[in-house]
Amino acid sequence: MNTSANTPDASPVLVRADNAEEIQDGATSLITLLADAGATGGALTANKATFQKGSPGAPAHFHTKATEMFFVLEGTMRILVRDEVMLLGKGDFLTVPPTAPHAFAPAPGSEAEMLVVFTPGLHRFDYYRLLERVYRGEATVQDIRDSSELYDNHYFESPVWQKALTER
Repeated sequence: MNTSANTPDASPVLVRADNAEEIQDGATSLITLLADAGATGGALTANKATFQKGSPGAPAHFHTKATEMFFVLEGTMRILVRDEVMLLGKGDFLTVPPTAPHAFAPAPGSEAEMLVVFTPGLHRFDYYRLLERVYRGEATVQDIRDSSELYDNHYFESPVWQKALTER
C-alpha cells in the first residue's frame, strides 16, 4: 500500500483521548497535544486548544516556515489576521500562511475549543511544555523570547490586537 508519494515511511498516528498529554499554559487555557512533526514524518503538528471565558489566548505572532490552520470545535474565537480581527464560530475554518501576523482568543463572554494544525509539521510540543513551565514559574518569558527561532514563534506588538482585547 502506498501511503503517500511525499512520506512513504509515514505511519498512521492514533492518539486516544485518555492518553493525550495536556498542557496547562495559563490559568484559563489548556493545550492537548495530538501529533508532533516527529510522529507524522514532518507532515503536520496538531493540538486542541481549550479556552475559558476571559482567556488571553495567544498574543500577536507569526511563523516563517508553516501554515497554521484553525478549526473551531466549540464556542466563538476572535482571531487577528494581519490587521483584521474576525470572529469564527463553531465549524468555521481558517488558514494563516507563513509570515502572516495573527493572534487568537475566545470572543468576549465565550468559552471555545479549536483544533490547531501546522503544516509542514514543526517540533512544537516542547514549546507548549515551555509555556506550561512559564505558567508554573519554572521558566521565564525571556526563555520564550530566546526560543523564537527554535520553535518558529515570533512575537510582536499589534495595536489592532491590543485594541480588540479591550473591547467587550
